[in-house]
Amino acid sequence: MDYDWDDEDDRVRALGTVVEAERGSLPFALVHGEALVVAASWALGEAGVTLVDIGTEWAGLAEAGEPLVLHDALCPMTPADFLAACLARAVERDVVVVGTRPVTDTVKETGGGFVGATVDRAGLVAVTSPVVLPAGVVAQLDGLPSLDFVELVEDLRARFPVELADAPPSARRVTSEDDVRLLEALTSPER
Repeated sequence: MDYDWDDEDDRVRALGTVVEAERGSLPFALVHGEALVVAASWALGEAGVTLVDIGTEWAGLAEAGEPLVLHDALCPMTPADFLAACLARAVERDVVVVGTRPVTDTVKETGGGFVGATVDRAGLVAVTSPVVLPAGVVAQLDGLPSLDFVELVEDLRARFPVELADAPPSARRVTSEDDVRLLEALTSPER
């Protein structure tokens, strides 16, 4: 189904939060003059998601009967239309939807204190943002098992159907101030 995200009637109602806890001070670094956490919040709002605090009681979230969009503050430039598309997919298919990017780093096996063979990265992905929980999944959980998106997705995959969504390059996860500068250059309006 195609949605017109500018049409209020086409938007899927959902709650969402920007996860910045357990990420150090990096969510407060600036990208394009705004804190990463603020940029991520704007994207959720532009996607039509109603923002709630990460500390909201889980029972209240479940009682709302709406999907929950978790947006990582370290993926601040994830486009609103991608967030909205992931939300729509989660609702349409009644599955958890996870934004991912291809792994571009060299990955090696290790064992016995030695570095081994190179792992074929063709089948590897890096979890980015968002993680969208359909309302039925929210209702079955007692809370988030982890705020670390990789651990969260591993837990969810063991209990619920999960689909991966190919996130655009601007949705990349930053891990340092240098990454923030690269992301800023990638998403500069002059590009």
